[in-house]
Amino acid sequence: MQQTAWLSVDAERDFTRQFLLNDLSSNTQYEVLVEGRNSGAAVSLEGRFRTAPDAGDAEEINFVVVTCGDYPRRDDAENGHVIYDTMLKKAKPHFFVHTGDIEYYDKPDPYALSPALARYKMNRLFAMPYIRSFHNEVSSYFMKDDHDTVRNDCDPGDVYGTLTWDKGISIFEEQFPRTAPYKTVRWGKDLQIWIVEGRDFRDVKPAQGHPTIWGARQKEWFFKTFTESDATFRVLISPTPVVGPDRENKNDNHANREFAYEGNEIREFLGKQKNSFVICGDRHWQYHSVDPKTGAMEFSCGPSSDRHASGYSEKFLNEYHRYLKIRGGYLSVNVSRSSGQPQISFRHHAPNGNVRNLYQQQ
Repeated sequence: MQQTAWLSVDAERDFTRQFLLNDLSSNTQYEVLVEGRNSGAAVSLEGRFRTAPDAGDAEEINFVVVTCGDYPRRDDAENGHVIYDTMLKKAKPHFFVHTGDIEYYDKPDPYALSPALARYKMNRLFAMPYIRSFHNEVSSYFMKDDHDTVRNDCDPGDVYGTLTWDKGISIFEEQFPRTAPYKTVRWGKDLQIWIVEGRDFRDVKPAQGHPTIWGARQKEWFFKTFTESDATFRVLISPTPVVGPDRENKNDNHANREFAYEGNEIREFLGKQKNSFVICGDRHWQYHSVDPKTGAMEFSCGPSSDRHASGYSEKFLNEYHRYLKIRGGYLSVNVSRSSGQPQISFRHHAPNGNVRNLYQQQ
């Protein structure tokens, strides 16, 4: 058993306190008791999380990926986004990844034109019963994108009302613990994931070279660690599309013209890697696509509710698409050896858990 000392919360950081847990055993379900107190009252909360298996252990792993929350577009007024109840009860994931746009500071009810309103929107969303119950039970990784940093398609230095770029990043890091902006995590012998940062290192007008989303250091780290991995299946999880396709008028991700040079670098690299995949968030529709030039494969999980789905049309179905649906829900991934050989399965789900699309590969 591990136990921490009593520590003060930080009034300047939304009364939060983060604890780093060390020396945990692999492939273990842990129980957590969180206690809080002030001079007149005490509260407690119980939760659970699971640690990853060692790199040599061939364990079956289930995980889920979501994007694009937003409190006004929840599909259950009293309980919040239905996907969280569905994922907890039906998917039973070992871990969860949120690819960003957790909230929308630049959307109404209210517009988060100040740090106080940004925190209000996050607190309101995470007060919903479904999302609270889910995160009490599941190990989670949180990424950010534009709407939960400052505003739509934001770049370093952008400001929204009195919410500055630096403050937006600071608020994200107080609300969602993370040890580094980007990381790779091994989940047993057959699965390794890469979680990348898509906002902090952007340079749209570099003094030399081409516009970049990842920045030179993160890109070098990704190519190196991805190549060195001996995991059976390797999955890049990106807040924004790498393969696409996307709308012609967009200019914010690797599938768009502005970042085409870096996008081509990444797609060409991935196309040469065996059993490599991309999962992306950001887009308000679900898709499974394959780049016709490189063979790089991508799965877009779709927004967190059907009422959030928008911005594209099934009339745009083209040579990239293996599946396209203008709907919300979530993506689940299973890695197992149930057939005797390592196999990975990607499933696009409706909010109620119904499977809309299945792709499997050995």
